[in-house]
Amino acid sequence: MNMLLKLTAAATFITLTAPNAHATNGMNQESYGAKAGGMGGASVAYDSRNSGMMNNPATLALRPDGWDFGIGFTVLQPDVSAQLGAPNGPNFASSGSSYLMPSLSLIRKQGAFAYGVGISAQGGMGSEYSGDFAAALTQNQLNAPQRSEIGFVRLMLPLAYQVNEALTIAGQIDYGIVTLDLKMLDPATGGYVSVSDNNPFNGQMKGQGWGYTLGVHYTINPEFSVGAVYHSQTRLSDLTGAGTINNTIPTDFRVVDFQWPANYTVGAAWNIQPNWMLTADIKRLLWSNTMKNFNFGPEGYVSPMPMNWQDQTVFMIGTQYKITPDIALRAGFNYGKNPIPSDTLNYLFPAITEKHYTLGVGWNLHHGHSIAASFMYAPKVEQTGTGLMNSGLTMSHSQTAWGFNYNYQFK
Repeated sequence: MNMLLKLTAAATFITLTAPNAHATNGMNQESYGAKAGGMGGASVAYDSRNSGMMNNPATLALRPDGWDFGIGFTVLQPDVSAQLGAPNGPNFASSGSSYLMPSLSLIRKQGAFAYGVGISAQGGMGSEYSGDFAAALTQNQLNAPQRSEIGFVRLMLPLAYQVNEALTIAGQIDYGIVTLDLKMLDPATGGYVSVSDNNPFNGQMKGQGWGYTLGVHYTINPEFSVGAVYHSQTRLSDLTGAGTINNTIPTDFRVVDFQWPANYTVGAAWNIQPNWMLTADIKRLLWSNTMKNFNFGPEGYVSPMPMNWQDQTVFMIGTQYKITPDIALRAGFNYGKNPIPSDTLNYLFPAITEKHYTLGVGWNLHHGHSIAASFMYAPKVEQTGTGLMNSGLTMSHSQTAWGFNYNYQFK
């Protein structure tokens, strides 16, 4: 228990300093942990190690008694550009091209119970352009950087209970922190807004609050199991921070009622042979409840920026094949239709990727040590604006990501 308290303190520190993530299913990461990352994110019906806190906390009880310490990171490399007056207009590349996202966890399995603590980046979105982009956008009336960076990290406290040999249930308390940087033209005032600390590990505006997660896992027989998980919509405070208007007027800013959406996932895992597993999940992200408007502005003058994101269904499929008892090869695919309507496409919030191809490997090093690695490639997607404020804007977005996890099991 003393070790658990120490890790909680360490995880809280990482929560406050964790970098922002640029996610791939809308604002969500397409996967959590390198094991699931190698299998397209599919993860609710098998033991994905400590990453089960996000994937399905009920799977945390599918392990022998003892401790499991985990540490990992993901390096996400987005390639985002904005073109004005396509197809022959100028093209501007976002300079935000690499983001490091760590994770840290400790889980204890004791009898029928599993419990612990973990911290993980959940997702985000953003882009960063030089002043040349703003000059082209405003016909040389403004030459100033355009920047957005939304990040969300989650501190998780799970409790799983193995009801019997077949059924496991879980509940989890989640504490989330959202950070935000913005440098942009304010459509409400026409002024240039800067509320940004230019720090890749934090944001000038911050909010925090609570949520919860429920999970269930059921083993139908030794070859086939099913699982389901529900993440509640968050209850975050308004995001607040100090900045300037037109680089001269000190101003306090606020984002009102920015929340991470509820989502639920169901899935299955099939052990075709002792060394070969197939797994598939379907996830539903309820963006329409939280991304209708982006309510941002100076204190007392907050105005809605229409977003009108659509709910998103994500399909995940993956496979694992053990070439030896200690080495597993993995592959997968993840698809979620772009949730952003063309009439509200925004160059600052380019979360439009759809297809994700993944590969992975796992290696049991013995004596409790194991490692896993994954690779994700999301091919380029393009979308052209059709609204009054974005007509002629075409966004393109592709990504690669590398994941790594180390686990140590001990008594």
